[in-house]
Amino acid sequence: MSPRDTTTGHVLEKMILPALEQGGYEVTTQAVIEDRPGGKAHKVDALATKEGKRFLISLKWQQVSGTAEQKVPFEVMSLALAVLTGGYDKAYLVLGGEGWTLRDYFIGGGLTTHLKDIDQVKILTLESFTALANGGRL
Repeated sequence: MSPRDTTTGHVLEKMILPALEQGGYEVTTQAVIEDRPGGKAHKVDALATKEGKRFLISLKWQQVSGTAEQKVPFEVMSLALAVLTGGYDKAYLVLGGEGWTLRDYFIGGGLTTHLKDIDQVKILTLESFTALANGGRL
């Protein structure tokens, strides 16, 4: 069995950075923020700042079916905790790629009955996030 290609997420990062810059955000990539639940360091793909507001952005790319879907609930928990304890204004979890079987479930609010403080995190498609970022409306 050949190893999984885990570098495809870098493509997603390169796709959203121009939109954030166009929207007037200052961006730090691969920013280490508060610890995740359980104490391990949490690194987000981007920290966007504009007019004194700070936004956490986590990117998940699922090109073919795989394990990214299993990581979504824990990422949402981690982002919500960071917003509540770290003074961030909002967090975004961006789901890109064609390999998602649960994307509509996640974007449609399917996790709201299962996770506390999920209102701190907005789960969006790549296209929806890019439109918000490009227009400076995070």
